[in-house]
Amino acid sequence: MIIEAEIISQPYSGEYTERTYDNESAWNSQSWTFIKFTNDDYSEWCGQFRGFPRKVAISTQNRIVLVLTSDYLFQLDIETSNLIDIEDQPQYQNLTVAPDGDFILADYYNFEKVTTSIKYKEPIESPIQMDIIEFKKWDNAKLEFTCNEFLNWDRHLTMIYNIQTNKIEIKNG
Repeated sequence: MIIEAEIISQPYSGEYTERTYDNESAWNSQSWTFIKFTNDDYSEWCGQFRGFPRKVAISTQNRIVLVLTSDYLFQLDIETSNLIDIEDQPQYQNLTVAPDGDFILADYYNFEKVTTSIKYKEPIESPIQMDIIEFKKWDNAKLEFTCNEFLNWDRHLTMIYNIQTNKIEIKNG
């Protein structure tokens, strides 16, 4: 079972057991993301994923690993490391895992929650239209993030997403 994941630079040949995750497409970039995984027996191996690196997150509660690159959003099984699902050309810029095990994805303007599969995403409503969303930190059940108000770029806000209420609130701005 995967217990840790870390984006790394390309490893030396033979440094780790390697596994490639790819999807044939005319739209693929030439970039690759390398992720060092650690299993519960502390063995290490490397996954190679198509696209420029963005984020990786593990949900032990939901038994899922998500890898976000510029080309794809990959969903892996935490036990077998097998590819469960793939989404091409994702617009997501941020990925985090909540304390309850759900994943939170954000593109430039919107939030979505993933619990069991990337096929089923739940949009999360915001009190304002957001632009340039950037995740900062979790404080218990609350994710602090910054954004600009869409079409009002002088208004830079700190916002809070509460996983218990599934609501976004303006903290200050």
